[in-house]
Amino acid sequence: MEAKQKVKKQNKYSADNIQVLEGLEAVRKRPAMYIGDVSERGLHHLVYEVVDNSIDEALAGYCDNIQVSINEDNSISIIDNGRGIPVGFHEKEGKSALEVVMTILHAGGKFDKDTYKVSGGLHGVGVSCVNALSSSLTATVFRDGKIYQQMYNIGKPLSDIKVVGTSDKTGTQIDFTPDKTVFDITEYKYDILATRMRELSYLNKGIKIKLTDKRITDDDGNFKCEDFYSKEGLKEFVEFLDETREKIIKDTIHIETVKNDVPVEIALQYNTSFSENIHAYVNNINTHEGGTHLTGFRRGLTRTLKSYSEKSGMLSKLKFNINGDDFREGLTAIISVKVAEPQFEGQTKTKLGNSNISIVVDKAVSETLGNYLEENPKDARIIVQKVILAAQARHAARKARELVQRKNIMSGAGLPGKLADCSERDPKLCEVFLVEGDSAGGTAKQGRDRKYQAILPLRGKILNVEKAMHHKIFDNEEIKNIFKALGVTIGTKEDSKAVNLSKLRYHKIIIMTDADIDGSHITTLIMTFFFRYMKELIEHGYLYIATPPFYLVKRGKQMRYCWNEEERIKAVAELGKGKDSGVSVQRYKGLGEMNAEQLWDTTMDPEKRTLQQIIIDNSIEADRIFSMLMGGDVPPRRKFIEENATYANIDA
Repeated sequence: MEAKQKVKKQNKYSADNIQVLEGLEAVRKRPAMYIGDVSERGLHHLVYEVVDNSIDEALAGYCDNIQVSINEDNSISIIDNGRGIPVGFHEKEGKSALEVVMTILHAGGKFDKDTYKVSGGLHGVGVSCVNALSSSLTATVFRDGKIYQQMYNIGKPLSDIKVVGTSDKTGTQIDFTPDKTVFDITEYKYDILATRMRELSYLNKGIKIKLTDKRITDDDGNFKCEDFYSKEGLKEFVEFLDETREKIIKDTIHIETVKNDVPVEIALQYNTSFSENIHAYVNNINTHEGGTHLTGFRRGLTRTLKSYSEKSGMLSKLKFNINGDDFREGLTAIISVKVAEPQFEGQTKTKLGNSNISIVVDKAVSETLGNYLEENPKDARIIVQKVILAAQARHAARKARELVQRKNIMSGAGLPGKLADCSERDPKLCEVFLVEGDSAGGTAKQGRDRKYQAILPLRGKILNVEKAMHHKIFDNEEIKNIFKALGVTIGTKEDSKAVNLSKLRYHKIIIMTDADIDGSHITTLIMTFFFRYMKELIEHGYLYIATPPFYLVKRGKQMRYCWNEEERIKAVAELGKGKDSGVSVQRYKGLGEMNAEQLWDTTMDPEKRTLQQIIIDNSIEADRIFSMLMGGDVPPRRKFIEENATYANIDA
């Protein structure tokens, strides 16, 4: 069933539609409150805020083309073909509407229900926040046959709005340079922006988004660029996410309807994997904490599939009940709702709270999915068989899990024998190193600070959880040892995949492997395990990767540790300057090649070491990458390795 949202176009979009909610004073003082941080994430968030305004124009029915450019100097240009920001005089504020939008926080047409029915933007701070955090910004408006322009410096206008030309087109262009005194990083990454632009194109089908990087040219002098456009929306999104997985039904199930004036779009596909991959959006915001729309989807899916399964008689021989988890194993789904007045819960604004949306999504799923199952009995049977297998695996996993989990873990009972624990008992002060191999584990045990550092040696490569059934995971010795050491439990009567961190014994879990290909593979295997089975640990910021040095450069008694090729070249040049070729370079391929003192000095000492904290910046992209790297489909993985070989540390 398909039903397209009907948008009533408003011819009147003028200064009177601009409403002001609060001032801009605190943005430069506390930028992290508005854009998340002043590092890489916040830097890219500036682009998203401006693009969100263009997307709002598209949702209102006035824009279908957005161009985003990274300029040579790392400034950004964004232009759309919408109506153009109003430039008329704003009576209440005593200045042009453009200046109001650009200089006052929470000012804009999205607060006027007659102008925008729904609007995106995570925090809704808008382009004024971007202006405040830019050393320079130019707003150019194409409207009423004229070209209007106003320039700003750290949020302050340099002059009144001016007419700088004529044009028969409409739209808005924003050019800005992030303020280097605010941001720790000012270099934009093409791949990060491309991921979000691709996501927006799937969520808003019919809109063309072009991303250009003017810092990079090919042999013919053409800029690096990519066009993002989706004709089928979420259906194509799911197929993109599942391109490295083996699907079990031919067609992606696509739901598009309007219930109680709420547009709902859902796409879902079942595959042979053992993980659940459901992503939910509200007005283009990725609500990774879920909310009422996700609750409605799960309820509708479970009830509809369970009803069909029971009617088909396929569950008659099953000796135990199936539950909601079983219906979602191997499921990839995208849920997108457009809500006029979304209510978000929590500080992160990523959990939807509108109670009516649960009923809306439930009905949408129940009706369309119910019809699909009746009309496609072959696919329906395949899905039910997948559900039965999931239930059987869950039942077996529960028994295996019960063998792993022990009582009184905090007192030390049931800890793995290989664990060299620390004496401190406050988890906030404790850290555990997951170390590759017994040899390196022995060195780490000698070099550690026994008060707060624990060592858990892992034998070889742990199980690839991306290709293993649940009960096999809990049977794996190395994974059992990780569960026991951390004190984490998984599974409750209500949710067999729920993670309980209440007895977590360490707030720093540090992966420490050899600096070679095998070490990188083991790191990836461990990260896959945490992402799939203990994602909450990552979301709380508890997972890290140690960074042992690659080289030791020596000349006589002088020593220099190096973590990359650039540092090695510099160290060799400096130590050997003006002297004979007496500089030696030792390449560390294994942690065991360092003695305990060296390992402590370079990798474990909190005063000197560098840890890489693992964060999930985009859960959808992370899911796709793990599936591609660790799944069974070889060609996409080979392509990825070939394209990224120059960034990898590959030994001959």
